[in-house]
Amino acid sequence: MNATALESIDVETAPHPRASIIWMHGLGADGNDFVPLVDEIELPLAVRYIFPHAPMMPVSINGGYVMRAWYDISDAAIRREDEAGVRASQRSVEALLAGEKARGIAADKIVLAGFSQGGAIALQAGLRHGERLAGVMALSTYLPIADKLAAEAHPANRDVPLFMAHGTHDPMIPIARAQESRDLLLRQAYAPEWHEYRMEHSVCPQEIADIGVWLRRVLG
Repeated sequence: MNATALESIDVETAPHPRASIIWMHGLGADGNDFVPLVDEIELPLAVRYIFPHAPMMPVSINGGYVMRAWYDISDAAIRREDEAGVRASQRSVEALLAGEKARGIAADKIVLAGFSQGGAIALQAGLRHGERLAGVMALSTYLPIADKLAAEAHPANRDVPLFMAHGTHDPMIPIARAQESRDLLLRQAYAPEWHEYRMEHSVCPQEIADIGVWLRRVLG
């Protein structure tokens, strides 16, 4: 599967942004999903938020219904991700990163963020990216293609700040799966900052507040 050039919604908090946050939505949503959080996350510097739209594709666990997705999911029982689709989305995110660097934002001032499928892609792309990023934020998600990470991870992001958060009552991606991903990252010498919230497959006010604290720290 080839990479897709992604359309996106760009929101700048002030003229002449000094940092960028590329934030991927979840399955079946689109780039509009997290735009309202821009006003809730107060950062002390001018930031460009980029909310890309995932490609339209048939999703197997939803009966082949065509929707926005970062990759197909073929097994309802274990929600197995489609490796070719994951890698295609990784390449699309790499193109977004290159676009931001072309606009004058250094890699170490770019955060990759995402929710659910989008968070999986943030981890997939961020840990393999060849330049040190400001941080990777993975919300209500898990590490895709986990068995390949040790061989493919790039040393530049071995110590990248990682924010991982999950709902204790998530029916879509059980928290145990996210904890397995966290533990695998710990075994491979990453240092994820882990948060749990009493919620389902969503975000909550305390999580948004914690995200703001973390972003202010990693973006300086």
